[in-house]
Amino acid sequence: MIGILYEETIKEYDFGLGHSFRGDRYDIFPPFLKQHLAEGEVYQILKAIPANDDDLSLICQKDYIDFNKGFYEAANLGLSYPGNFLQFQSGDNKPNEKSGKIEIAARLIIGQAKLACDLIQENKLQKVISIGGGMHHAKPNSGEGFCIYNDVAFCAKYLQQKYNLDRILILDTDAHAGNGTAEYFYEDPKVLFVDLHQDPRTVYPGTGYSFDTGAGDGKGYTINIPLPVYAGKESYRLAFEEIIMPVVKEYKPQIIIRNGGSDPHVSDGLTALGLNVSGFKMIADTVREMSQICDGKVIDLIGSGYNKNVLPYSWLALVSGVAGVDTALEEPEAIPPWLNVDRFLMEINIVINDVKKNLRDQWHCLR
Repeated sequence: MIGILYEETIKEYDFGLGHSFRGDRYDIFPPFLKQHLAEGEVYQILKAIPANDDDLSLICQKDYIDFNKGFYEAANLGLSYPGNFLQFQSGDNKPNEKSGKIEIAARLIIGQAKLACDLIQENKLQKVISIGGGMHHAKPNSGEGFCIYNDVAFCAKYLQQKYNLDRILILDTDAHAGNGTAEYFYEDPKVLFVDLHQDPRTVYPGTGYSFDTGAGDGKGYTINIPLPVYAGKESYRLAFEEIIMPVVKEYKPQIIIRNGGSDPHVSDGLTALGLNVSGFKMIADTVREMSQICDGKVIDLIGSGYNKNVLPYSWLALVSGVAGVDTALEEPEAIPPWLNVDRFLMEINIVINDVKKNLRDQWHCLR
């Protein structure tokens, strides 16, 4: 039995009419999940409470928290708010007409992250999924990329502070590089940050090159694997087999935090990777197998994806993989025939060799 954290307030994470990130994804997925996996047998739905200012202070500066609270409350009411928006947020985080109570929902996402950590560390559950999580672009004093508060970073910081963990693995499989998460832990050897994402020359935020490997005491503890455009399931499998699994076995994490939704799917719309639905199941199956190293402890944060036809199927594949159950995994949209075979294995092998070259001084397994 796994825990799934979800509460309807999460629908308020909605930037309004015409924006790429709307709250209706949470109208789509929960009933789809219940239709395909039995609640009470495979998973239990649990509810968290929103984070308070003390919780947020673990990852955010006070002036940033104060601005967000005032600005997004005013925006929801259709009111203006004093202050320089662009001092704290990028333009893509500006709400449009009929936006939701974004900041309240953002606090709930952090509250779910906190509860996930507690449930696992108090041995109540081995695996917990937070629906709506994975806000990996947010930073201590700024938000961007539809992300206000970084729950990925919160998990690791909270586990360090409350439970004294000193070997935490963050695995980011979102199509975009987790630039916010990377900044939190770039010099921290107590967090191994592994980021699989689309080639940063071709997609936002333009970070996450293979030569970005951490600094100071954290040198070698940031591993970026930039995937060629349209890289598919076999490319991901090679990255896991050649880099991620060997390093994780050497590092021996005490817990795994994975984040990422459906945006690596070939039909996503905002990205240009080549995963199919079965590829998401492969990722989640691999993470579950990997977690044997850390007594099965996994926090999984699922929120991204911009093709709403594909999103529920890909999210279901991730959930079923974490839970270790098989369910019918349909492909909701036709895959272009030229992508039925991963044609980019030569390119991914070049990337893998480059990553190994940049990290071989830090990791025996990559020499």
